[in-house]
Amino acid sequence: MEELERRARGLRDLSGDGGVRKEELRPGSGAALPRDASVAVNYCGYLEFWEEPFCQSSYSKSRRLMKIGEDITLFGLEIGLMSMRKGEVARFFFSPDYAYGQQGCPPDIPPNTRVMFEVELLDFLDSAESDAFFELPAELQDSFPLQKALKVAETERGFGNYLYCKGSLEDAKDRYKRALFILGRSPSSETEQCQIDASKLLVLLNLSITYLKLKHPARALAYGEKALKIDQRNAKALFRCGQACLCMKEYEKARDFLVRAQQIQPFNHDINNELKKLASCYKDYVEKEREMCGRMFARLDISSR
Repeated sequence: MEELERRARGLRDLSGDGGVRKEELRPGSGAALPRDASVAVNYCGYLEFWEEPFCQSSYSKSRRLMKIGEDITLFGLEIGLMSMRKGEVARFFFSPDYAYGQQGCPPDIPPNTRVMFEVELLDFLDSAESDAFFELPAELQDSFPLQKALKVAETERGFGNYLYCKGSLEDAKDRYKRALFILGRSPSSETEQCQIDASKLLVLLNLSITYLKLKHPARALAYGEKALKIDQRNAKALFRCGQACLCMKEYEKARDFLVRAQQIQPFNHDINNELKKLASCYKDYVEKEREMCGRMFARLDISSR
């Protein structure tokens, strides 16, 4: 009997035929993984008698989400993940039929080989309704029930927030834009308009800060100003616009936005600190302008002698 087969005996049988067996190393919590989820995982795959893994996930901070059935296609791993909860760590033993088959995967995986995977489920997001929406033709997307559309938009924003927190700013931006696309529908009543605007405001603020992080202040300003069209007294939108203008050295506009934000939230440390930063930047700018003018006039005096 092979070593991996021996170790798998007596463990929980997930497939019903012994092809996928599970050993829980650390319990998780919360809801079970949805079938159409996108997951963030750590994993290592081992062959029999190998101390080093033949494959493993990246442990970088900017780990991308992987969709089950698309990015994760190993049948045994799909079955194993579906049994897990957030935070869980488990060890899975796969027979060849649930791993790399009779042919293997040369040169690393020999034919008809059992493998073992150690998996940690870090997080997941359920994308079922979002996936269903984007598979619809355009005319059906337009007639999608509003409450479901708002839920899909919030799912996309949730993906964006997750990616933003992990430092994947370009991917986060794309998710926020998908959410904004969903919210671009025409309302049938004032009530619907209010609901759409409430969701759209959050996405616009997300896009504004993301573009600031990506060092595209002009685009950050554009999305901040769109947010202000929905709520002209939104302190966060005013703050983002002020930050963007400061980055572009448009000091008067920056001061206008930041002072308006301060009037709404006078004790906000971020706003007050940005005003101090503005004052310092403007002082440096004036001093440099004065020095440049001084040098210019000095050259004129010399040339006129």
